Amino acid sequence: MEDMNTWSAMALNTAPDSQNRIHGDELAKEYGFEGGLVPGVTISAYLVHPLINLWGKEWLNRGYANCRITSPLYDEEFFEVKSNIVDETHAHTTLIRSNGVVSANAEISITKDLPKPPVLRTDKLVEENFIPPSATKEVWNELKTNGCKAFKFAWGGEDPLIYLRDVSDLPELLQPIEGGFSNLCFLLGCSNWSLSGNAYMNPWVHVQTISQNYSAVPYGTPLIAEMEINSVFEKKGHEFVDVGVNLFNGEDQKCVMTINLIAIYKLRGS
Repeated sequence: MEDMNTWSAMALNTAPDSQNRIHGDELAKEYGFEGGLVPGVTISAYLVHPLINLWGKEWLNRGYANCRITSPLYDEEFFEVKSNIVDETHAHTTLIRSNGVVSANAEISITKDLPKPPVLRTDKLVEENFIPPSATKEVWNELKTNGCKAFKFAWGGEDPLIYLRDVSDLPELLQPIEGGFSNLCFLLGCSNWSLSGNAYMNPWVHVQTISQNYSAVPYGTPLIAEMEINSVFEKKGHEFVDVGVNLFNGEDQKCVMTINLIAIYKLRGS
């Protein structure tokens, strides 16, 4: 069984005023980009969007996604996501910009036999006035040895994070109302915020996430994010950090998602 479907939309820069100024036009242009970059977590949500419509809550409960960003996507740029449905539980998606350039691709599936979920370590929660140190190889290695700060998050409130310009275009399951469930943009965002909350980076670029869902996250659910450093490395002049972030339901302390995030914390020439 193989089937190819296409979904299209206009890109939304969900973080134009972020502390990470690579999402703002001014700094991004200094690094040779056309403008502020649409966040990697938003692009990842685009890659998964067609499969949410196809697989529904089953994917939210046990879905897997390996999303790789290969080229920038910009605010208000039209794009297509082509989905190659391999079988009832596996698909490959590709995001193509309006100029024909591939921006990202993903392997997406429903995990039949979930791996044993991680257990909450009860890492120390970040202090209210904590100022993270500037990201360096030495700082990452210190965090790897001594442990990272944990963070609390919740999707909801007056301005919940969504990845499309019109909330009505979100799948019914992902509507930001009671009865709706958290979207991938927000959930992966928790790993980004944990990363930047432990070490200050500006600018930095999200490159890849590998995520495994263990449970859909209802609107307003309190979450705890615990992070650990896997490795720090250099490639083509860029300096990378590879981290694991586990998200837990703050009420019953059960794992809802595991995330492996790879990011460039120091761009070549910065």
